[in-house]
Amino acid sequence: QLQLVESGGGLVQSGGSLTLSCVASGAALNDYGIGWFRQPPGKEREAVSCISSSGGSTNYADSVKGRFTISRDNAKNTFFLQMNSLKPEDTAVYYCAAERLGGCPRWISIKPFDYWGQGTQVSVSS
Repeated sequence: QLQLVESGGGLVQSGGSLTLSCVASGAALNDYGIGWFRQPPGKEREAVSCISSSGGSTNYADSVKGRFTISRDNAKNTFFLQMNSLKPEDTAVYYCAAERLGGCPRWISIKPFDYWGQGTQVSVSS
C-alpha cells in the first residue's frame, strides 16, 4: 500500500529556512506528479507547489514564488520542498500528495491528488 511520510518541519524564526522531505513507500512514484499543500490554523488547505513526474515542470503559488523550491529524487522515491526566507504567514501543517497523471493538472486543487501524507508542522516566529 502506498504511503507518503513527511518530515523536516519545526519551529524557525522569520527569515529562516527549512527543507521538508516526503518519502514514498509501497510503490514507485516515478510517473506521479507530486504536490505540496499547507493548511494554516483555522483555514482551508491550499496548494503550495507541484512538480511533474520528470521534474521538468514546476508550479508555485504566488505567495511562495522565489522563496520555495520543489524537487524530487525518483531514484530514492523522495521529494523535497526547500523553504527560504520564511515568514510567520507560512505557519501551517504541510502535506505532500501524489497525482497519477504526472503533469500536475489543476494542481491548485486537492481533487487530482490520490495519495496524501499525514503532514508536518511548520511554525515561523516573528
